[in-house]
Amino acid sequence: MVKIDGTILRQMIISGANNIYNHYPEVDALNVFPVPDGDTGTNMNLTMSSGAKEVAESNDNDIYNVAKAFSRGLLMGARGNSGVILSQIFRGFADSLKGKKDADAIDLAEAFLEGKDVAYKAVMKPVEGTMLTVEREAAQAMYDNAEKGQPIDEAMDILLNEAQASLKRTPNLLPILKEVGVVDSGGAGFCRVIEGFAKALHNEIVEKNMASVVSVDKPVFQNLPQEDAHDNVQSHLAHQDFGYCTEFILQLSSDPAKDGKHRFDERRFRSVINDYGNSIVCVRDDDLVKVHIHAKKPGTVFNYAQQFGEFLKIKVESMTQQHKRLMDEAEWVRQEAIKNDSDKPLKPFGMVAVCAGKGVESIFKNDIGVDQVVSGGQTMNPSTQDIVEAVKLVHASTVFVFPNNGNIIMAASSAADVLSSQNINVVVIPTKTIPEGLVAAMMFNPSVSAESNKTEMLEAIQGVKSGEVTYAIRDTTIDGESVKKGEFMGMHGKDITTVSNDKFDALYKLLDSMVAPDSSIITVICGEDIKSDEIEDTKKRLTDKYGKQADVDVKEGDQPVYSFIVSVE
Repeated sequence: MVKIDGTILRQMIISGANNIYNHYPEVDALNVFPVPDGDTGTNMNLTMSSGAKEVAESNDNDIYNVAKAFSRGLLMGARGNSGVILSQIFRGFADSLKGKKDADAIDLAEAFLEGKDVAYKAVMKPVEGTMLTVEREAAQAMYDNAEKGQPIDEAMDILLNEAQASLKRTPNLLPILKEVGVVDSGGAGFCRVIEGFAKALHNEIVEKNMASVVSVDKPVFQNLPQEDAHDNVQSHLAHQDFGYCTEFILQLSSDPAKDGKHRFDERRFRSVINDYGNSIVCVRDDDLVKVHIHAKKPGTVFNYAQQFGEFLKIKVESMTQQHKRLMDEAEWVRQEAIKNDSDKPLKPFGMVAVCAGKGVESIFKNDIGVDQVVSGGQTMNPSTQDIVEAVKLVHASTVFVFPNNGNIIMAASSAADVLSSQNINVVVIPTKTIPEGLVAAMMFNPSVSAESNKTEMLEAIQGVKSGEVTYAIRDTTIDGESVKKGEFMGMHGKDITTVSNDKFDALYKLLDSMVAPDSSIITVICGEDIKSDEIEDTKKRLTDKYGKQADVDVKEGDQPVYSFIVSVE
């Protein structure tokens, strides 16, 4: 096969999306810092899923139309910097195929080169040793070796082989990768996508392996810290695999040999059904066994269970349909809200903030007056589409967006690009922390221009010191600091300033390193793991120590991941 059309490209895309789905825990585990934010694989998986969904039901055979739809799906579903960069690679890829109904090896090589150019332009300060490098070197190798009439699968193998070789070289370009002993996570995710493409061209279209996402027993990347793949918070929050809520009561055979049944071994039974689903509860009471399981194929569970007895009760409910119905209803409500507002005049200004935790959300909405909050943050990066919808709901001609996380800024910027064609001016204030977002939003003045507001907000975030207390998800040594799994770390920016077995001790030491003689405001936002009486005790201790120097404010944030979010001004 020397040319591919839209149908083949669609198969490649679905295969690539399934391949990153099967391996996203491995990519998540390639996290430089030992904090619970290894979400690169999760973000790339969700981004690819969005792109694949856009093309899956299309019957278009035109390669450009399929590539363009894929690019659009990636853009709207892009999460995190890795997802946005991936969307930009395939935006350039699609642009290069404009006007083509099919493509040969040279066309594809040129498309991947164009993808490299667009992706590099999208990143303000490109860093080598990342996904950008892997894609650039792979695309260049494919272009240099592509020939007229060359089989497409051979050309794709060149791209894949060079991508994998480039990935292995990333620690030589980024010292931090070499120190921690991992390759670049974004580059690893890109390799998985291209591997899926290549397999499709070899008639080995990758299917989703439901078991693979809970096991990384066979890592393929060097020095992969495989034991921590389960600890990624986003995996639990964003990847609930909807199937069938399956329940049954089984009466075990009293005479297995006579009834043609097998002897029941509870330990083995549990082990087997563990491979059929999740959220499993299995209880035995004499000759009765009650089972609850979320299974993709309940029939398989029933067939296995019936080997040991007969059913007294069976119940199966489709969680996928329930979820879809709820999501459709939520989407209808959103669209109706947007439609109802469309006839109303636009207000001049509005604000959107990204945050996690009911307490933090309340601070932004009730204390500061932010119009819309997008749920997300560390380990839970919202998509471009999420931000687009929130901005539309504000119904303003100019909307300030506070990403409050460095890994969300690019998605917010993509949302701004999408909405610019709809005459909505989205001003992204590049806040990287919750404290920066709070201070920036407090500077909003409805009486001055958008540009003046932007200037004031950007100046305000320069005067904020941000810190966090979180826990380590693995043993590591970084910047000479040894950290053990489960210990609490006080972090100021990317610097680990203190390590302790006690979260409160870590907080107090972190503040000692952040408070300066000219500090006048100290704010501590307590996470979901901090109790009410502990909040009061913390406020008293900090007021006793710093109260004569600065205003001390300790708030209930209920945020996940971080026991404390700290700001010093």
